Amino acid sequence: MVTRSIASFAAASLLLSSTIFAAPPSHDKLQAVTSTLDDQLSVSLTIYNTNLGLVKDQRQLKLPKGVNELRFMGVASQIIPTSVHIKSLVNPDSLLVLEQNYEYDLLNPQKLLDKHVGKEVKLFTKNPYTEREEVVTATLLSNNGGPIFKIGDEITYGHPGRVIFPGVPEDLMAKPTLVWLAENNLLNGQKIEASYLTNGINWRSDYVVTLNDRDDKADLAGWVTIDNKSGTT
Repeated sequence: MVTRSIASFAAASLLLSSTIFAAPPSHDKLQAVTSTLDDQLSVSLTIYNTNLGLVKDQRQLKLPKGVNELRFMGVASQIIPTSVHIKSLVNPDSLLVLEQNYEYDLLNPQKLLDKHVGKEVKLFTKNPYTEREEVVTATLLSNNGGPIFKIGDEITYGHPGRVIFPGVPEDLMAKPTLVWLAENNLLNGQKIEASYLTNGINWRSDYVVTLNDRDDKADLAGWVTIDNKSGTT
């Protein structure tokens, strides 16, 4: 299942009562820049009483000047996509967000089949007479209600054997990822802060009172326990 939330922003200029919208370039023409937790400078967490937390994640990015596709990994799987905000800590005007997406593909057989429609796969079948596995190269034509394969000039469905995929598709996000189409106006990368709300975080406080032998003085110890089920640490 893919959770995808898109917020697009277009710059508009008014000239002689005409409105002109600048369309972002095609994603196919952009080089993706991936940011992982290795880029993280600091992270802060504010926990509320309603199974909710506010995350502020600061990172140093090697982001080329111009329009880039930024893939921001290492976010909570229970993120609230509509709460996401990114800003430059160097110069707020140096980073313009054109498009914002949250992508997360659960890696399972159904998703692998969906991502390989139109591509070649290998089918393994056990020969009942020789007990040996035989391999056939096939093209996956469709996966609506079940996979349909083309083997040579013939079409088949309901193949009883195993399907072997050539690899994990590049566009499959097996981990929660924020994807921005952003224009960077700095030459030497960016220092940014991404903030978002996430579910799955709770806290509680516990206290222990210890009396002395005469019961006229006491020590008070307090513990705060954080229960993090947001999908990241």
